[in-house]
Amino acid sequence: MKKNNHPQVDPSLPEIVIPRENAVFWMDERGRWQNRHGRFEHKRIIDHFNRSIRCDSGGYYVTQERNGFCEKVYFRYVDTPLFVFRVLAGDPMDLELNTGEIVPLEPERLFTHRDQLYQRHGTGCLKFTDRTLMAMAPCLVETPEGLCLRIDAGTFPIPDLPNLP
Repeated sequence: MKKNNHPQVDPSLPEIVIPRENAVFWMDERGRWQNRHGRFEHKRIIDHFNRSIRCDSGGYYVTQERNGFCEKVYFRYVDTPLFVFRVLAGDPMDLELNTGEIVPLEPERLFTHRDQLYQRHGTGCLKFTDRTLMAMAPCLVETPEGLCLRIDAGTFPIPDLPNLP
């Protein structure tokens, strides 16, 4: 089951596009929103930004309706703007993203990079947070061949990649 909690924006509205270099906010390597004053602290604002993440040929952006326009702001981020915020137990396991979307855990699409766990997703990747790594810890085993995911469906090697896909 996939869930999409993206707020709906009226596609008939005129669009204002803010390029990445003019955005006044960004996302750090841990999936935290920041601006020149520091990290965002208000949960409702953070949740709104996360649920507003979209992607098109220009990259990732957040969008909202504002004063009769659709405001589309491309933003800077480190690695990826998509994070696994929760691991949902089940067979198969599902992953809840910072956007609110639910996606399946796909063991054959897992990889590590610089000691971080990722899953390929579309043309990009999802990054597991420290909290979700703790949830996955009972399923992660070190073997002579390297790190593996061990679940009911079997044991899946997790390759270490020198570069992000």
